[in-house]
Amino acid sequence: MGSDFYLAYILPHAAIIIKICRAYTNNQEDFEDYYQEVCLQIWRSKDRFKEQCEWSTWIYRLSLNVCLTYLKKAKNNHQHFVSDSLPEELIADSKNFGEQSINQLYAAIRQLSEIDRGVILLYLEEKTYQEIAEIIGSNSNNIGVRIKRIKERLNKILNIEES
Repeated sequence: MGSDFYLAYILPHAAIIIKICRAYTNNQEDFEDYYQEVCLQIWRSKDRFKEQCEWSTWIYRLSLNVCLTYLKKAKNNHQHFVSDSLPEELIADSKNFGEQSINQLYAAIRQLSEIDRGVILLYLEEKTYQEIAEIIGSNSNNIGVRIKRIKERLNKILNIEES
């Protein structure tokens, strides 16, 4: 992957990739592996981007698909991935999750189903129901109901942990 492509097309959207990879991994090593795989897949499939949606929407969709695919592979094969180091600024961003409440939220999000994790991450990014439906491959009529149920589940998980 050329550094020009990475700097121009991936790094500006690194926060999206970080959030999604973080929601689907439980440790730094897996996070780095998922992040690298998402970047590689973006680079490999860049010629298939047909501008039918925003680049950021495409990044979300591809990131979710890669994470879901690798999560399923890891479950089925108990497979571990070998990774090189990530750029320092990304490691700092991923480790500097900040407040304890953010970490608790991510821990709660990890308890959701794989698809619900993606839906709530997109909702937290203030995507519209239509955008969320387009990214996850659903219809917008179901997204509102799904988000309401996800919020209720997260509230329940977070209240249980506080007790």
